[in-house]
Amino acid sequence: MNSYYKEPHSFQIPVMGTGFTIDTPLKVAKYGISSVISLVDDTLIEQMRKFHSEKNNLPYSPIKRGMEDWRARRITSYLDLLDDLVKKDVSKLMDSSFEEGSDITRYFELLPESNLKQEYLKMKNFSPGEEKDMLKKYLKSQVVTGSIDVNIMTKLDMVPFLNGKKLDEKYSDAGSALRGFANSKLSSSMIFSAGLNPRLFNAINHYKDFLPDAFGKLKKRIVIKVSDFRSASIQGRALARKGLWVSEFRIESGLNCGGHAFASKGVLLGPVLEEFRKGKEKLMEILGSAFLKSGGDERVVADGLNITVQGGIGTAEEDKFLREQYKLDGTGWATPFMLVPEVININDEHLKKLAEAEKSDVYLSDASPLNVLFWNIGNSAAELARKYRISKGRPGSPCVNKHAAFNTEFTKIPQCTASIPYQKTKLAALAKENLPRALFERQKQFILDKACICHDLAGAATKTLGIDKKALTALTPGPNIVNFSKISSLKEMVDHIYGRINLITSEKRDHMFLKELELYIEQFKAKFDDISIGFVVNEGKKQLVEFGSNLLEGIAYYKELSERLVKGKKGSFILTLESLKLEVIAINKKVEVLK
Repeated sequence: MNSYYKEPHSFQIPVMGTGFTIDTPLKVAKYGISSVISLVDDTLIEQMRKFHSEKNNLPYSPIKRGMEDWRARRITSYLDLLDDLVKKDVSKLMDSSFEEGSDITRYFELLPESNLKQEYLKMKNFSPGEEKDMLKKYLKSQVVTGSIDVNIMTKLDMVPFLNGKKLDEKYSDAGSALRGFANSKLSSSMIFSAGLNPRLFNAINHYKDFLPDAFGKLKKRIVIKVSDFRSASIQGRALARKGLWVSEFRIESGLNCGGHAFASKGVLLGPVLEEFRKGKEKLMEILGSAFLKSGGDERVVADGLNITVQGGIGTAEEDKFLREQYKLDGTGWATPFMLVPEVININDEHLKKLAEAEKSDVYLSDASPLNVLFWNIGNSAAELARKYRISKGRPGSPCVNKHAAFNTEFTKIPQCTASIPYQKTKLAALAKENLPRALFERQKQFILDKACICHDLAGAATKTLGIDKKALTALTPGPNIVNFSKISSLKEMVDHIYGRINLITSEKRDHMFLKELELYIEQFKAKFDDISIGFVVNEGKKQLVEFGSNLLEGIAYYKELSERLVKGKKGSFILTLESLKLEVIAINKKVEVLK
């Protein structure tokens, strides 16, 4: 159904933080590449609307906090602006000539090997004349604009306070973001991540753009980001029963990704993809039945649903294997694009830090106030400032935007656990508890690790574009960043994805499946340690046994798949698998004696 996965490109650029991809569609959509922007930070969105309005000599009228439905209106206005600017760029592209360096030439040069690409190459070899002109006209008729997709984290759904008073539930963060997108002119996808939100899901069918038109087509599509088949089935059915069709399930590695990492119970990406491959037909049957029973249009079901994957993909071989082995409709490439300043927002200082990043620099942290694991780089301006404040006895971050202010442990008005007031109060309370030394230190570190992921993540854009020269920049790449060190152009990265060049600079890069397995084993060790000292109280021996069992099942699956997975490198792949298996067995033995 989503033609942008079949033509013209087989990949899309997922959301990265709040600031990195906030205006990426302006840079790639005209070339047929789809990308995703975050709707979390409406303050940043309003700043970007002002920036791009002024840059393009367009009128700008501020939508201030406190105005009626300000968050939704800010989002609608910005998305409409992006839509207008992209259409303007596409119009210019269509008016350009097929000559060296033109936008229309670049569009076709970026394409993967396909029938359309072959037609373009044929046109280049024709002598000037009527036949060449007709082929040029045909090629332009096949130009497809990349989609301006949006992402919201379903659990980021706080009902805001204004002047000390809590607003009506309809103004909740996620609900307002949904309304902002629904009211926009865009024909694109809303990606829901972080799980089921009943209040949010109940609101979707209030907006006609999510329902089929007279031709059975959806102007706005629903995409669910999932980490396993069960989640896809539950969320898909919940929406189908409301007369809403999920156009795509976007599978993401639990740990081998950037930003927030939603770790599974040791279930690896390969087995998850295998379950989707085997179960897609059944899933279609279940969702289609529920959708039609609720009065859904059978033409929507006939269009089908897409299954895509993202998280840790680093080579053209991996990309091709995933699409062919698991019959996937597309892939997502995020972290490698952090070294493409032509595509994302990043300043020279932090671009250099990413290019030089080594394995020890990139780590999973407890930085997120959402209490979800979060990828971090230790030498970003935001992290250095956080550590400096701690060293001076002033832990915590200024809480500017309050998008992650959920905690009411000490106050009636929610606080962010990364904020200065919360950490001061929480540390004082911790000091009064009579805890064993190991547990005390772990609790203390957990508090201090919390960082601002609202204002500081926006710094990638606001600092780079001169909107806020004092802004700090936070970096949240996945571990795949250490395999890339070349600051690249859009063409170079697209050529890398399609196997036309190789940008991998690490000679010791593990296959993406092995890397994810390694990350899960590290998480297995960390979970065991936390449960052993009593830091984690809602999990115990039973959960650890399940975690270890799932890892061993995944290892067995990869061993069986190895011949097709790594042609010519089966020996070294199996050797690494066996070594990692021994690590899992060693932890399992510790779990056995755990009380």
